[in-house]
Amino acid sequence: MEKKQYQLGDIVQMKKPHPCGTNEMEIIRMGMDIRIKCVGCKHSVLVPRTKFESKLKKVLRSNAEKEEESS
Repeated sequence: MEKKQYQLGDIVQMKKPHPCGTNEMEIIRMGMDIRIKCVGCKHSVLVPRTKFESKLKKVLRSNAEKEEESS
């Protein structure tokens, strides 16, 4: 199975929605753990990388696309 490509600043869709109702999260920190912030209510959660990768559904908007638009 192919690994999903994601990077800092990406907006990703998770398999389960956040309690506020949205399942879109922004990646705000990467390392052994990944900190994601809910796009709806701005609550942030620190998740181990392995758990994050298993719960990630797809990358909605890539940070690379934002940088290209601003240039």
